[in-house]
Amino acid sequence: MRLHRLDVTAFGPFGASQGVDFDDLSAAGLFLLHGPTGAGKTSVLDAVCYALYGSVPGARQSGQGMSLRSDHAAVGTRTEVRLELTVAGRRLEVTRQPPWERPKKKGVGTTVDKAQTWLREYDAGAGAWKDLSRSHQEIGEEITQLLGMSREQFCQVVLLPQGDFARFLRADAEARGKLLGRLFDTRRFADVEKRLAERRRATEALVREGDAALLADAHRMQQAAGDAMALPELAPGEPGLAEAVLTAAAVARSTARELLAVADCRLLTAESAQAAAERDLAGARELDRLQRRFAQARERAARLAERAAAHHAAQKRMERARKAEAVAPALELRDAADAEHRRAAAAEERARALLPQDLADAGAAGLAAAARRAAEELGGLDSARRAEQRLGELVEERTRLDRQERADEDVLHEAEAWLADWETTRTGLRADVDSAQEAATRAEQLAVQRDPAQRRLNAARQRDQYAADTEEAQRHALASAEHAVEARARWLDLKEQRLNGIAAELADSLTEGAPCAVCGATEHPAPARKVAGHVDREAEERALAAYQDADERRADAERRLGTVREALAATAEAGDAPTARLAEEAEDLERRYARARASASGLHTAQEELRRAEHEREQRIAAQQQAAVRAASRVGNRERMESERTALEEELTRARGNADSVAARAAQLERRATRLTEAADTARVAEDTAQRLKDADARLADAAFRAGFHTPQDAAAALLDAAAHRELQRQLDAWDLEEAAVRAVLTEADTAAAAQQPPADLAAAEHTAADAGRRLRDASSARDAAARRCAELDRLSGHAATSVRRLAPLREEHGRVARLATLAAGTSADNERRMRLESYVLAARLEQVAAAATARLQRMSSGRYTLVHSDDRTGRGRSGLGLHVVDAWTGRERDTATLSGGETFFASLALALGLADVVTDEAGGVRLDTLFIDEGFGSLDDQTLDEVLDVLDSLRERDRSVGIVSHVADLRRRIHAQLEVVKGRSGSVLRQRGTG
Repeated sequence: MRLHRLDVTAFGPFGASQGVDFDDLSAAGLFLLHGPTGAGKTSVLDAVCYALYGSVPGARQSGQGMSLRSDHAAVGTRTEVRLELTVAGRRLEVTRQPPWERPKKKGVGTTVDKAQTWLREYDAGAGAWKDLSRSHQEIGEEITQLLGMSREQFCQVVLLPQGDFARFLRADAEARGKLLGRLFDTRRFADVEKRLAERRRATEALVREGDAALLADAHRMQQAAGDAMALPELAPGEPGLAEAVLTAAAVARSTARELLAVADCRLLTAESAQAAAERDLAGARELDRLQRRFAQARERAARLAERAAAHHAAQKRMERARKAEAVAPALELRDAADAEHRRAAAAEERARALLPQDLADAGAAGLAAAARRAAEELGGLDSARRAEQRLGELVEERTRLDRQERADEDVLHEAEAWLADWETTRTGLRADVDSAQEAATRAEQLAVQRDPAQRRLNAARQRDQYAADTEEAQRHALASAEHAVEARARWLDLKEQRLNGIAAELADSLTEGAPCAVCGATEHPAPARKVAGHVDREAEERALAAYQDADERRADAERRLGTVREALAATAEAGDAPTARLAEEAEDLERRYARARASASGLHTAQEELRRAEHEREQRIAAQQQAAVRAASRVGNRERMESERTALEEELTRARGNADSVAARAAQLERRATRLTEAADTARVAEDTAQRLKDADARLADAAFRAGFHTPQDAAAALLDAAAHRELQRQLDAWDLEEAAVRAVLTEADTAAAAQQPPADLAAAEHTAADAGRRLRDASSARDAAARRCAELDRLSGHAATSVRRLAPLREEHGRVARLATLAAGTSADNERRMRLESYVLAARLEQVAAAATARLQRMSSGRYTLVHSDDRTGRGRSGLGLHVVDAWTGRERDTATLSGGETFFASLALALGLADVVTDEAGGVRLDTLFIDEGFGSLDDQTLDEVLDVLDSLRERDRSVGIVSHVADLRRRIHAQLEVVKGRSGSVLRQRGTG
């Protein structure tokens, strides 16, 4: 990184714009930044840091934003810092403006403008600057990435701060660790320590959680074992817990299996006793059953003997009913024939009641012959029916012809009347079309004139408005200009009055014994006195502010006047015509256009009316022609229909007879034929059923005689219906079954033998069996409980063994992580020096810094001193970041706190330069071509100062330039390239002297 130019405005002590040409200062490799205390030497370095990072170094970070602004700056001047530099082969320009509070442009009071940042890059090919970004965040990230270091690192290695490295030289290990950690960014190693510690706690928690689950399994196994299991007195996480739990579980499982074997033996004994008792109970129950069976059979036999007489009577009744069943078909046939004959006789009587008197007593054959004659006469009326139907059709057709004739006459009359007025109608419709067409043409012509007329009217109205605005703007501009002239005159008057009385104002700041700012004298015999009406600086500034405000208002009024005049010039289209006349012309044009549009809107309607009238004329002419054709055809149709009607009427007169119509005659004949046919049929059926009834009576008498009954009535009385027959048969079958069952039981050998034995003692056998069953259930429950205990212990032991196997890798990982965590934290016994990982890395960096610093320290101390790193244990017994100095004159190593003031300065300077080299390499090899060293040279003697300057001058070998910030007068003689900061009442200024 090489600085080229720095420009500051209203920054720190610099009220006006100041510039620094670092290219000119750096030509000699070594330049001096000097000036009196408080002039602003450090502010130059603050400006460089602010341009790059947007903030100033170290303790001065509170000076941000509006507090960076110079108290000497003019009210309207904005604070700005611009830095031009080359970094990573790119020439950049960074411009920053902090937020500032400025007076409002209008009204009173102040407003705050936001901070602004610009980044530009010089394009050598184009020979011009190009903008890169205006984003604070983007520019900050870009600068940090290019420099490869944070603001803190930059301030340590580029702006070597006053006193910081002297403190670093004397600091303890903890303070050195904090500084080195910021510079070399060893947070990743601290993060590793933290991560290992978190991982150790996490794995420890998992191990404890697994051990807790294992102990829970052990408690459940103790409950399953009936508290016969001894639990290990170990807490989760303690060594040997898993082995102790598994050992106790094995002992509990062995004890449970022995108890299970004893329960099995007891269960076998109980099962044998229970089987014997069950056999005895079964024998007693069987004897009791047989004895009760024999007694019940004897009781049933006695009841059968009591019902023997009733059983014999039922048998005789069943036998007589079976004989009557042979006569039953003949009885059923005779009853059916009798019912059929009665129905046929009734039907014959109803049919004869409808016949004429002359046929009421006729036989079946006579009735049939009369029916045939009526049917033949009915068939002869078919032709008459068709003639009657055709006659009706002819009447309807004649009526339709008459209706058509009247309609055609109406059509002819209407068409003749309408066509008579056709020429008049067509002439009127044609006139309407022509009138609407002319109105449409007129509306198109007027439409072309509307827009120009409206534009002229609008322009005229704007012209009138802008003319009034122009007059008002002219008056306002003139008044503003006069006010500005008066304000300027007042300000100049007040300024002149203040200059005239400035001596009195300067005299107010005089102090006896203090030098005068004008002449330098320490005695003030006759200081000037303020006169009445004295104008001070505040009054002058108020007058200046009033003038500036009036001048701004004047400029605004002139801009407003120019704007209005431009707008007025844009209304030239209106010309000089009065607005009222243009408005009247536009309104007249609109009225005529509206009337023409209204007239033209009927064009389409008029054309449609004309087309419809022409179409209607064609339709009426066609209707006339069609009506004439229909009238000619109707004459022939009337003659034909009249001839056919006469013939049909003669035929119908013959066919109707005495009836009103052929249909009525046909209905009479149809009713007569139907009644005769029905009467003939019912007479034949009655004769047939009478003969069948006679035959059935003969067959019934013969069947009753053969079955052994004296009369058919006896046979009918002996018959049983289906329900009575089934009930009687059920009684007979039940008697037979009961008799056979009783006989079978009484003849059984085992039942008869059981009846000879003493009564069975069933209660005693049941009590003995119940007692044996209860002993078996107790033994079975005890055996099941022992089996469940074994199974539960096996399950829990398996689960515990699985947990132990699953926890084994976790225990191993926890041990490995714990060893690493304690080793990195410096608490492990394997870490002999008890050094943390971050401290170990920082110690390596400190060794590099000490080696780089020693190369310069030996030259500054004429080979006497060497810086070395020490890792001796310090506080709490841990190895620290010790830094010692080796004195070649004594050969002893001693603490850096024993160095004198001058020795401390050049030792700390060597340390700072060495640290800059190491940090530069650590930051990725970014070249630091410009360095600044702030103060400390006043503590050196001439010889040491020469040696220190020689070392600094040797930095040019690495193409570096070094700026020394000091007010030591002897350095101004030794270093020719200088940047002087001169302070004054109106702020500090910069004076530069280069090698030329």
